[in-house]
Amino acid sequence: MDLQCEQLERLIERFQQRRPLRTGSLIITLFGDAIVPRGGAVWLGSLIDLLEPMGINQRLVRTSVFRLTREGWLIAEKVGRRSYYGLTAAGRRRFEKAFKRVYSGVRPTWDGAWTLVILNQLDPEARRDVRQELEWMGFGGLTPGMVAHPMVDRAELNATLQEQNALEDTIIFETRAQDSFASRPLRLQVRDAWNLEQLSEGYREFLDQFRPLWQEMSKLETPPPMECFLARTLLIHEYRKLLLRDPLLPEELLPSDWEGRAARQLCRNLYRLTYRGAEAWMSERTETAEGPLPEPGDGFYLRFGGLD
Repeated sequence: MDLQCEQLERLIERFQQRRPLRTGSLIITLFGDAIVPRGGAVWLGSLIDLLEPMGINQRLVRTSVFRLTREGWLIAEKVGRRSYYGLTAAGRRRFEKAFKRVYSGVRPTWDGAWTLVILNQLDPEARRDVRQELEWMGFGGLTPGMVAHPMVDRAELNATLQEQNALEDTIIFETRAQDSFASRPLRLQVRDAWNLEQLSEGYREFLDQFRPLWQEMSKLETPPPMECFLARTLLIHEYRKLLLRDPLLPEELLPSDWEGRAARQLCRNLYRLTYRGAEAWMSERTETAEGPLPEPGDGFYLRFGGLD
């Protein structure tokens, strides 16, 4: 494949060399980033066509889509001899929880309060599962039976505990704002509860991968639509994986040289640079059971605090 952007070719080669390749995860990224805002369903042949430039063959796409359907992420609709796929209701809920972190604008100001969840009344197996789910939401462990978060959405927390059948057996405390938001003992506790050093290394690697791509594509008068689509898909795929591990702590609790700030700015800038070309490529190459993909809804243009 002959691309204008050498850095994009390198990123695609890097992706192809991974083992296991995890095509299913990339398909979820594609649905969440590009297909859900435009109706949410797509012909299987279009998926195959979109992923072919990344070196993913038809057999691997079909196998991954079948697995995602079996796992409850996707649902199929048969029209004649063609199959069209969209997210299930459960898949859409999981998508919304994961992807709203990716595109959020300015974080709200922290008032110094904390939410504490005590899990001691759960049996050991349930405690492990609930703790894992809360850590995925960004909670950090203070003790084996207690987790904490400084800026959690209480409604989302309650919904998560309800989904885990644990709401009635957990204890939730909300602390008052402290005089000192980020004292030395608190910063040390945060460092222990959340592995910020490992996450910062992940952000550094992200910057090393995508900063050269931004520098190269920003010099092009009109980046080619296909390359915009490939760049945007890989960008969100890699950034999403980092955010799944990021507790999104308030600025007051983060190191002064926190790499996540630069990574978010880079992701926003590259997304804004590529989204128009990527949408044009999607419109040209993708179809639904009703015909062409519908245009993105208004909410799409609010990503990263506004795309225009």
